[in-house]
Amino acid sequence: MKISKKYFSGFCFFEESELFKDYIIQNDFTVSGFSYGAIKAFEEVLNSSIRVDKLQLFSPAFFQTQNEKFKRTQVMYFKKDANAYCQTFLSNVLYPLNIDISKYFKQGAIEELQELLYYEWSQKKLQKLVDKGVKIEVYLGGNDKIIDASKAQEFFKKFATVYYIKEKGHLL
Repeated sequence: MKISKKYFSGFCFFEESELFKDYIIQNDFTVSGFSYGAIKAFEEVLNSSIRVDKLQLFSPAFFQTQNEKFKRTQVMYFKKDANAYCQTFLSNVLYPLNIDISKYFKQGAIEELQELLYYEWSQKKLQKLVDKGVKIEVYLGGNDKIIDASKAQEFFKKFATVYYIKEKGHLL
């Protein structure tokens, strides 16, 4: 029996896993996710009884160090003009790269944005995965314009092997 998915897409993305081909381990026992998809991948592995050896989190959506005002403002701008919000978001995701990612674009939903902004990564849940024998890898870009990569690194380093790539952005 296999886990339902091997890769989980980021907010405003679909089928973008090939962007991470240099990092993704392709086998039956590895699950990965990008940004918002990292939350989904984590929860899938946490709540599954299926064997998973490795969980790869690419630029996980980590906003628990942001204040309530920041989160409310993001939601407000999305509600005001979702298309403009998503275009600005994608340009920040892309930085510092200059590639065409339009074929991976999918209009994000307000519920997804709220979920990723308000998601709380739990040390207890991370430890539960580690105790089950799951190896966690977290990939972060030092030039990330979406999340505070240094705070994410500090948080995840107790539970995961963290790859902090200084010259990369959110899209690694």
